[in-house]
Amino acid sequence: MLGWILSDEDRAARLLALTGMTPDVLRAGLTDPAVLGAVMEFLAAHEPDLIAAAAALDIAPEKLAAAGRELTR
Repeated sequence: MLGWILSDEDRAARLLALTGMTPDVLRAGLTDPAVLGAVMEFLAAHEPDLIAAAAALDIAPEKLAAAGRELTR
């Protein structure tokens, strides 16, 4: 999922701008539930990206959104 987000330069820049993370923070937090939760919240907040990511990953958008909610609980 993160790879899909970062595969588009504009989307990657938007992720960093909206989450306040830097590339270093993002790299260091790849196993941190808070960082992953922020990434999932980013996806869920923009439905076109959520739907496109779900299609690219062959998973239902609802499952991606649910995973994000679990990470931020």
